[in-house]
Amino acid sequence: GYPESLTDPSYCEQILVLTYPLIGNYGVPSDEKDEHDLPRWFESRKIWTAGLVVSELCDTPSHWRSVKSLSDWMKEEGIPGIQKVDTRALTKIIREKGTILGRIVHTQPSNISSLPPIVDPNTQNLVAKVSRTSKTTYNPKGSPRICVVDCGLKYNQLRCLISRGVRVDVVPWNHKIQNEQFDGLFLSNGPGDPSMCKETLDNLKKILNSSNKKPIFGICLGHQLLSLAAGCSSYKMSYGNRGHNQPAIHHGTKRCYMTSQNHGFAIDSESLPTDWEILFTNANDGSNEGIVHSTLPYFSVQFHPEHTAGPQDLECLFDVFLETIRDNVAGRIGAPVKDLLVEKLKYTPTKSAPIDPPKKVLILGSGGLSIGQAGEFDYSGSQAIKALREEKIQTVLINPNIATVQTSKGMADKVYFLPILPNYVEQVIQSERPDGVLLTFGGQTALNCGVQLQNQGIFEKYGVKILGTPIESIIETEDRKLFADRVKQIDEKVAPSCAVYSIQEALEAAEILGYPVMARAAFSLGGLGSGFANTNDELKSLAQQALAHSPQLIIDKSLQG
Repeated sequence: GYPESLTDPSYCEQILVLTYPLIGNYGVPSDEKDEHDLPRWFESRKIWTAGLVVSELCDTPSHWRSVKSLSDWMKEEGIPGIQKVDTRALTKIIREKGTILGRIVHTQPSNISSLPPIVDPNTQNLVAKVSRTSKTTYNPKGSPRICVVDCGLKYNQLRCLISRGVRVDVVPWNHKIQNEQFDGLFLSNGPGDPSMCKETLDNLKKILNSSNKKPIFGICLGHQLLSLAAGCSSYKMSYGNRGHNQPAIHHGTKRCYMTSQNHGFAIDSESLPTDWEILFTNANDGSNEGIVHSTLPYFSVQFHPEHTAGPQDLECLFDVFLETIRDNVAGRIGAPVKDLLVEKLKYTPTKSAPIDPPKKVLILGSGGLSIGQAGEFDYSGSQAIKALREEKIQTVLINPNIATVQTSKGMADKVYFLPILPNYVEQVIQSERPDGVLLTFGGQTALNCGVQLQNQGIFEKYGVKILGTPIESIIETEDRKLFADRVKQIDEKVAPSCAVYSIQEALEAAEILGYPVMARAAFSLGGLGSGFANTNDELKSLAQQALAHSPQLIIDKSLQG
C-alpha cells in the first residue's frame, strides 16, 4: 500500500500517482521498531516521493493499526499532495506520452513560462541522496556474513536476510566493498539511472575481476549495477514497470511468476557478454528481468521478490543465494546457481493414487429462489454441470425450481424437479444409481440434506461417493460447537459459547455467560432465527424461533459494541 510506496527510496524525486479511487482509508501505522530496530511498517526512515497525486483522499481513516491520517503524515514530512485529480485520465496521458516530468502547483499559473524549469531527476545521482553514510551491522552473531550495498535499500530486504539467521553489514553506495570481509555480496534496489553510480560500478568490477569468487545477488537497481559491471548496457524505458502483477517468465522452467516492480531503466538483453544468460523476461514488454552467470554464483533480478505486500512466490531466491554462500564457505563445489534456481523453481506435481473417475454424478441443486435473492448457487451449480460435461461425466440434477439456469434445457443430462429432501433424494439415487454426489452447489438446503443422508447411511447403502468437500468438513463447519472446537485447536480465539438444544438450556447458558448474548441457529438458511438478546424474555423469543428451524442453538457471549 501507500505506506510502503511512499517510503520506498526507489521513488526518490518522483511524483507518485495512485489510480485507486479512494486513498488514505486505512491511515498510517505507527513508527514502532521491530527487534532489529527497523521500522516495522515502513520501507525506510522517511517519505522519499516528491509529491502524491490522488483522486480522493480519506481524512477519516479506520484501521486498528492507524495512528494518523495520510495527510497529517505527509504534512509532518513536508511532502506536498493534491486530490480531486482525474488520475485515470492522467494515467492515459502517461500511457500515451511515456513517463513525463511534472510539478504540483497550488493554483493554475497565469504564465507557465515564468515558472522555473523542471529538473529531470535522472540527471542527478539519486543513489547518493538515499543511501546511508556509514556502515551498520545487524544480527552480529549471525552466519554467514553478508555485505549489503545500500543504494536505496528497502527494509524488507534486510528482514528477509536477517530472518534467515545471517549477519548483515550494510555499507554506503560508494563504500570500498573490495576491502570488506564478507561471505556473500547483496546489491539493493535504488532510484534513478544506474550509470550515475560510477563509484559503485568501479568497486563492483574489482570484485568481479578478483580471483576470490564470492556469491553475488542483486535486486532492482542492484540487478542493473551487476549487469553494467559485467559488461551489459542499460536504457531508459518509455514507461517503466511499476506496481503489482508484472509477469516475469523464468527461462529455465518457462514458469511465469507475478511480481512487484518499480523501475524506469532496464538492461539490454542483447548486450549480455559471454558466460552470462537471461534469467527472467517480462511477459508484457519483453524487457529483461534478470541475469545469471553460467558457472559462477552470480545472479540478479529486476523485480522485488521481497515485496512486503507480496507476492512471496520468489522470496525463495534468498534461500538459493544463501545456499551458494554456504557451499562456497564450506569449499563445496555445488551445482551452478542457474541449476539451483531451476531446481528451486520447477513445478513437481505431487503423485496421487489413481482415481477411478465417476461415470454418473448426482448434483443437489440450488432450490427455490425468490425475486431479489442472490443466485450464486445457481451460477456455481451451472458451472459444475458444464465442467462435468467436459469430462464426459453424465449429470443428474435435483432442483425444484424451474426458473434457474441449471435446469435449462441442454444443461444437465437429466433433471428431477423435486424438493431437496432426504426421502426424495434417496428415491432418485435408487433409480439412477449415480457413482458420486456433489453437495456444495445447493446452498444451506443441500448441505443439510447431505448431512441427513450421511447420518441415515443412504450414501453407504447405495455406494455413492461424496465428491468435492468431504462430509466431515461440512459437518464441522455447519455445527457451531464443532467449528469452535476446531478453531481452538489452531490457537485462535472464539467467543465463550454453549451449544444448547432447548429453551431451558438456552436460558441456563445465558446465566453462565452473562447478558447480552447472541443466539445462533446451526444448519439454518441465512442464519434464520439468530439474533442478540439482553434479557430472558428476548432470549426465549429468539430460541423458540431458532429451534423451530434447527435442532441446535449456540449461545455466544455478545461482543457487540
